[in-house]
Amino acid sequence: MPDFWSRIRAPMVLALLVVITVITMASDRDTVREGGRDLPWWQGLVLDVTTPLRKLVAAPAQSLESAWASYGDLLDVREENERLRARVAALEEEALQYREALVTSGHLQNIAAMRDDFEVPMLASEVVGLDVSPWFRSVLVDRGRRHGLQAGYPVITDAGLVGLVTATSSNAARTMLLLDRQSAIGGIVQRSRARGIVRGTGRGELEFEFVVRGSDVQVGDVVITSGLGGVYPKGLRVGEVVEVSDPGARLLQKATLRPAVDFGKLEQVFVLLQRGRGMDLLFGAELESAAAVSERPAS
Repeated sequence: MPDFWSRIRAPMVLALLVVITVITMASDRDTVREGGRDLPWWQGLVLDVTTPLRKLVAAPAQSLESAWASYGDLLDVREENERLRARVAALEEEALQYREALVTSGHLQNIAAMRDDFEVPMLASEVVGLDVSPWFRSVLVDRGRRHGLQAGYPVITDAGLVGLVTATSSNAARTMLLLDRQSAIGGIVQRSRARGIVRGTGRGELEFEFVVRGSDVQVGDVVITSGLGGVYPKGLRVGEVVEVSDPGARLLQKATLRPAVDFGKLEQVFVLLQRGRGMDLLFGAELESAAAVSERPAS
């Protein structure tokens, strides 16, 4: 007998709960039709007991649902951040291209005006290397004999004079900068027309040496090429006077020039495809000597 009751206890409890549930649902429907009423004491007790249990049982599910929703939002935010980063990178690249186009446009306008001033054919070249020797100041450009370059051709930018082509290969050329210690050119003060010699110091400045008597050189004066010596055309901007030394009892006085060209930011240069008369005499004699040696019969 005890075994029988133990076997039917669970089904009876389940059946009792089902009956109570059905009665409760029917009572709730009657309550809705009647416009509402107070629950019996036993239904209120059941409701009071089960409500906290429902909250307790539902809490993990709600927490899990909230965590999942937060995780989904986090994934959406991460994807949105990736899209925004890609967009920002694209905009920065586009802005960089626009800035480079504006810089190039300004250079082209200045070069166009310079072509009108000098009426000399020019060849654009890119600086591709620097001379690492501490004794020389020169750069390598990406144009050579195959492009029409020869030793003795002046090199300029829209800002002013850069230097002189000293050696060429088929596709490259070495340009000696004005800063080189071997560089010496004729200069003239644009304001007072005082003449002198501009020499490289091997550093980031130039020296302008002129005769003290009858010369008027002041800080702020602009020095340009004089055209004397037959190396550079007249009128190329060389630099600006930043300091004038005290001559004392000397006949020659020196002034320090800040170069017109920023050699630290040298990227694009233009080679004047015309050699001065002095360079023609020098390199013409070298070519004739080389030709004579090559034609000399072997002993």
